[in-house]
Amino acid sequence: MTNYIRKMSGKKYLERVKQNPTVIIPTGACEIYGPHLPMGTDLLVAKAIAERVADRTGALIAPTLEMGESSALAAFPCTFAAPRKLVEDYVNALMQMLIDDGLKNFAFITGHAGNVDTISYLVKVYQQKYGIKAFQIDWWRFTQNHCPELQYTGAMAHGHASECGTSVMKYLFPDLIDENEIACVEAIPNEYPDILQYAPFTEKTAIGMIGDAQVATAEKGKSIVDRCVDRIVEFMKKSL
Repeated sequence: MTNYIRKMSGKKYLERVKQNPTVIIPTGACEIYGPHLPMGTDLLVAKAIAERVADRTGALIAPTLEMGESSALAAFPCTFAAPRKLVEDYVNALMQMLIDDGLKNFAFITGHAGNVDTISYLVKVYQQKYGIKAFQIDWWRFTQNHCPELQYTGAMAHGHASECGTSVMKYLFPDLIDENEIACVEAIPNEYPDILQYAPFTEKTAIGMIGDAQVATAEKGKSIVDRCVDRIVEFMKKSL
């Protein structure tokens, strides 16, 4: 049984809404993801997690946006950076239509950090206006709390296209990885981590990654995915 709204007839969709007014909205990006991972990694993973959560909760999965707010990586030619206004308008319209159809509980699986603030803002607007229930999983930050098996800590484990991300992709989409391009890029020490800084990503890496992807394994990826999905499902069953 599919949980994707796009794969249902209108009649079936509305029946499902009456049975369970919960919807998952995965979002991601299409951007450089190191020399070895596909540009759509953020969205591919967000949708895969949404599928696993939906299978265990009966939630629907909404249509999503292929691009994200990727201005930090826009200096790379192989990045499709959507203006923040486009992301906001899309999610805003989508939430309104879902609410009109009877959805009351919203779960955002956000695979791309650039989308987090926009979604947080819209959730607050719709909570105030309609009293919906909603939460957001900032996926790659979320994994940091649930992956003790990783070899490294900090940017070496959780940098762009590093050990964590590559492990998750090795488990979920091994056929999309270019194994011959897996690399290690040392993280540049940040002397002022308490200060927000806006250096373009090209000043940090020439190949669109930071960290050590060479120590990534599918086994680590499976542990991370299973543990995180369990946590999300537990929260949904108790809170929605």
